[in-house]
Amino acid sequence: MIKLERRAIPPWTWSFLAAIIVLVLTYIVSGRGGSQTITLAFTIAPYLVLVGLGQMLVMSAGPGNIDVSVAKVFSLGGLIAIAVGDVTGSWVLGLAAAVAAGFAMASISVIAILLVRIPPIVATLATSLIASAISLTLAKGFQGSPDPMLKGFLSWAPFGIPAFAVVVLIFTVLVSLFLKRTIWGAQMLAVGQARRAAEYAGVNASKVMVFVYLTSGVLAALAGALRASFSAPNVELGNDYLLDSIAVVVIGGTLMTGGRAVPAGVWGGALFFILLDGLLNLIGWSYAGQNVLKGFLVLAVLFLASGAPILGRGASSSKPDHTIADDHTEPEIKPLS
Repeated sequence: MIKLERRAIPPWTWSFLAAIIVLVLTYIVSGRGGSQTITLAFTIAPYLVLVGLGQMLVMSAGPGNIDVSVAKVFSLGGLIAIAVGDVTGSWVLGLAAAVAAGFAMASISVIAILLVRIPPIVATLATSLIASAISLTLAKGFQGSPDPMLKGFLSWAPFGIPAFAVVVLIFTVLVSLFLKRTIWGAQMLAVGQARRAAEYAGVNASKVMVFVYLTSGVLAALAGALRASFSAPNVELGNDYLLDSIAVVVIGGTLMTGGRAVPAGVWGGALFFILLDGLLNLIGWSYAGQNVLKGFLVLAVLFLASGAPILGRGASSSKPDHTIADDHTEPEIKPLS
């Protein structure tokens, strides 16, 4: 008797499926074509994807790792980019200043986590308060405006496909290749799976922690700078990006317990949440109600991912399977050369 091999479903599949379902519901409710809705979603999604990729790297570094400073760093990056660009007349220098600010904010978190031994959620919360204080100071009497050239590029959508979305998609592919094809990427995921075992194998876990938090801070500030250039800078510009950046990562298939990162899933999660926001606004849901729904969705995904017994399902399935869900073998821990 021939036994057919069961092929694993990639973990990012469900986030894209959810996005498609919401898109269909939006079409049913609005009664209009979906091309404009798709274009709008791909116009807004890249900013959330950039923040989500940084959050993904942090969360994949092991249990307890999370960056709650991304929202305020996002807003700070936007204010600094516009302010510096307005003074110097160069949007390139504006973006560079925003990246430097994100790096500085993330450095505070790294020092607090590694040297002072403060839990990541507390350390990044403190960084968030510092970033918020700086943003409020900069916002007093702020009169800068986005650079027209950069704003034009961010709004450019030839054939209905936003050019900026293509750039972020290419960056996402590079992140995926980095995680799957490089020794450093494999060692980073190994730290998330079992930090002590990885350290015994020669992996410097502290360097991994420095890398993921600095990357998260830089991407959050850069995304904020670009978002402010697309619309306008504001101290509350990044408020939605804290919950959303965590939600898109979790729904996209990345494990909160660490050891598995799914960059493609961040795109699926971002499109799902942006389309969901549009649908809920269309039917008249309040902002508070939308956040409650998002919270329940994240909890539901975590519940299902934990393999909790449902309708009498055996406890044998309560342990998540890294290899089946990730569509590739677990990274091999290789000693540092």
